[in-house]
Amino acid sequence: MDVSKRIRTRFAPSPTGFMHIGNLRTAIYTYIIAKKYGGDFILRIEDTDQERYVEGAVEKIYDTLRVCGLNWDEGPDVGGPVGPYIQSERMDLYKEYALKLVESGHAYYCFCTKERIDALHKAQQEAKVSNMMYDRHCRDLPAEEVQRLLDAGTPYVIRQKMPLEGSTTFHDVLYGDITVENTILDDQVLIKADGMPTYNFANVIDDHLMGITHVVRGNEYLSSAPKYNLLYEAFGWEVPQYIHVEHIMRDAQHKLSKRDGDAYFGDFVEKGFYVPAIINYIALLGWAPKGENEIFSLSELVEEFDISGLSKSPAVFDIVKMKAINAEHLRRLSHDEFKALALPYIRQTCKREDIDIDVLINTLQPRTELFTDIPEKVDFIDEMPEYSEELYFNKKMKTDPETGLEALKMLLPVLEGVDEWNEENIHAAAFAEIEKQGVKNGFMLWPLRVALSGKPLTPGGGIELAAVLGKDVTIERVKAAIAKLEK
Repeated sequence: MDVSKRIRTRFAPSPTGFMHIGNLRTAIYTYIIAKKYGGDFILRIEDTDQERYVEGAVEKIYDTLRVCGLNWDEGPDVGGPVGPYIQSERMDLYKEYALKLVESGHAYYCFCTKERIDALHKAQQEAKVSNMMYDRHCRDLPAEEVQRLLDAGTPYVIRQKMPLEGSTTFHDVLYGDITVENTILDDQVLIKADGMPTYNFANVIDDHLMGITHVVRGNEYLSSAPKYNLLYEAFGWEVPQYIHVEHIMRDAQHKLSKRDGDAYFGDFVEKGFYVPAIINYIALLGWAPKGENEIFSLSELVEEFDISGLSKSPAVFDIVKMKAINAEHLRRLSHDEFKALALPYIRQTCKREDIDIDVLINTLQPRTELFTDIPEKVDFIDEMPEYSEELYFNKKMKTDPETGLEALKMLLPVLEGVDEWNEENIHAAAFAEIEKQGVKNGFMLWPLRVALSGKPLTPGGGIELAAVLGKDVTIERVKAAIAKLEK
């Protein structure tokens, strides 16, 4: 990849809704490439398709990128030397450049009505034409006829005049040189009848005027690349370096689709994923680091990234791996960082203020895969749930309701005798009793866990739960469990 001059990349989303993870991956790679080589990351809003415009979507783009740490150097809200950075505010530019192409013979006016184009497409479909194209009906109209139609106010589009013979070669950083025969290239529309530019045309104009050196996009745009190149050549402009990345697949046969759900960044945040872990996982969808490590912060991704790690094969989305990466990110947080992030989830079901929150955090952090797991893990703290005596059965611990009653009766006076109530002192007292009675740890601690939580799975064992709950609640619940088992 040529980095001999200052790198300028752009992320150019359309404001048509929430951020799809395929778009977010493009933004991540675009950002990383710019930052790795000390370049500029530019945000451009491509809003020429007004029919698909969604109110509030631009703000959602801003919010998502900022939350992800993908801060742009130039853009609609921060300005820059090559603005405006919103396509609808650049409308005068596109018509001007399209007319230059008409003058140079690289484009032409097309006066075909929608009815004629629809009829043409229908005829081609019925004839099962594999490469449906405009039939170039207006391509060689005499200049006088063109002028007459223009003077009469006849509606028109401006089409690109593709070469009818030879071939066009373009270079992609991943795929190398790709050559296509010009005969298969359609005379694509550059300016629509309403005066709006098409996506492909506006892209070329804006990328050139903004000095974009590297373009990252999905490989569904590979087929458009020859048309892009011919436009650059027609203007005598330098072609940027293309990096066409592979699709993200839901499985071996299906692309990850917005219609299938779980395809948006916001979906994963709502499901309790940690944002840096989302970024980490999405970056790995189509890119492989050189070593064994796969856990990266955004700054580490910038450091580690190498274009050679990008794959030409589709990436299959794996929610299990994404959860594992998320859990590892959570484990690596400091106690206070995890506490700040986990507390809102804890407070969904645990409102009590008199618990030892730091002990609870210590038990939750190594056992949390998603933040949304937390409310159900801690709902027993405020209110002891109804539970079956069957919970005292544990083959591994060799316990049952009868041994559970025995263990809890041994532990009750021990717990009542702990003066300074903290995890260390509870542990010392319980283990002294375990040693005195000559029993296995689980014989005592499994019944304590059940008595304090009424749950088969808890964040931490009986000693940690006792420390979290406090002495009064612990004694109260142990007594209640004894009464339950004595019935």
